[in-house]
Amino acid sequence: MQATNTRPRFEVVADGQSVCSHVGAALLGELADRLGLTVELGRRANTGLRRGAYDRGQVLGDLVVMLADGGDCVSDLAALWDQPELFGEVCSTPTAWRVLAEELPADPRGIAALWSALARVREQAWALGAAPAGPLILDLDATLVDAHSDKQGAAPTYKHGFGFHPLGCWLDRGDGTGEALAGVLRPGNAGANTAADHLDVLAMALLGLPKHARGQPILVRCDSAGATHAFVADIVRRKLRFSVGFDCDQRAQQAILGLPEQAWQPAWTPVGGPAGAPGSPNSRTWTLPVPAGPRAPGRSAAASGPTPAPATSWPSPTSRATASRRSSPTSPTPTPPSWRPATAPTPTSKTASAPPRPPALRNLPFADFAANDAWLTLVMVAQTLVCWAQALLLDGDLAVAEPKTLRYRLWHTAGRIIHHARRVIVRIDRAWPWANVLVAAFGRLRALPVRC
Repeated sequence: MQATNTRPRFEVVADGQSVCSHVGAALLGELADRLGLTVELGRRANTGLRRGAYDRGQVLGDLVVMLADGGDCVSDLAALWDQPELFGEVCSTPTAWRVLAEELPADPRGIAALWSALARVREQAWALGAAPAGPLILDLDATLVDAHSDKQGAAPTYKHGFGFHPLGCWLDRGDGTGEALAGVLRPGNAGANTAADHLDVLAMALLGLPKHARGQPILVRCDSAGATHAFVADIVRRKLRFSVGFDCDQRAQQAILGLPEQAWQPAWTPVGGPAGAPGSPNSRTWTLPVPAGPRAPGRSAAASGPTPAPATSWPSPTSRATASRRSSPTSPTPTPPSWRPATAPTPTSKTASAPPRPPALRNLPFADFAANDAWLTLVMVAQTLVCWAQALLLDGDLAVAEPKTLRYRLWHTAGRIIHHARRVIVRIDRAWPWANVLVAAFGRLRALPVRC
């Protein structure tokens, strides 16, 4: 039997000099400066500061970089503060805490100013080439954030947990990445079908788009939480397209089964081919042209398992079923819906929404509700900054990689700082597989114009 190889043995000493880590995170910090994000974040926050105080835009910008780099608490800012040759002068943890816990909540427009700053920077980023190539798809989605202590606004959730229930809107760019357009922090007991929250978030999201893009066709996607008459009516009023899911209850099942045989037609798969012949063993998808009424602009249902059509009974009382209300590709007027299995979502259904949850949303760090709302906003700004970095500076697989992959391969790259001929040079190990990618990204970054 071959002996098991042991791990290499080595000594660890702390006598190195000019060694730095998080070299890739400096890429995000410089991108924020070049796009004008740092300036815009501090445009209102710098009002009334005493002389010598840290620029509040720089404080918020550093927090955004720290969150994009994987930080999950304010004290993680020390990773940037300890490397001034990469990140400049970074404020202390107490200063950052005071900005988030005291100054922003005290400003009536503090949170709104952050979203307004992101919207202004988006125009610059899109003008430089970060605009999505396809149609504009807005995904509304909510998530649950657990609270491990009694915090303001924390309440029991519908999943028998305790915490918060934030609702956000992201722009699906069609390549797996998404920009945050709006977000609100809600108590844990906030209703999933609260139409007022969906209306507010949608309005914020539309304001977050550049003015020239608001006239383009826009598709709004949402799960069953958005299946309210008020929300769908508002989408129609705005002349937007929509795809909103809802539970296919017994009433919908009876309506489907009550249709004549002639009402069923073979549906088409997302790749453009027929889904199967009626009644065949492989038949899983069928088009059901149900007339649309004033209270149901359109319907479609999906159930697990093959269901030949026409049918005289529902597949099973325990079958999971969903449905969606969908508008036409050419106008908000509803079209005949399609009924599909849950394993084969339609191209216009909500198949992707929010990016993966970042580490900073595992637990909100403050006891005050407004401070946690500011923290949530900065997390979503960080998500958007990473998205722009992928669109403007990266290509290949890393241009559509998940944030965790970027952190391990790029943001956390180590290097050595060299001073030569009045220049500061960061040397990355040539054996690092993504060293050339990071060097090329910095080259593209330095070619971008600087917005003052």
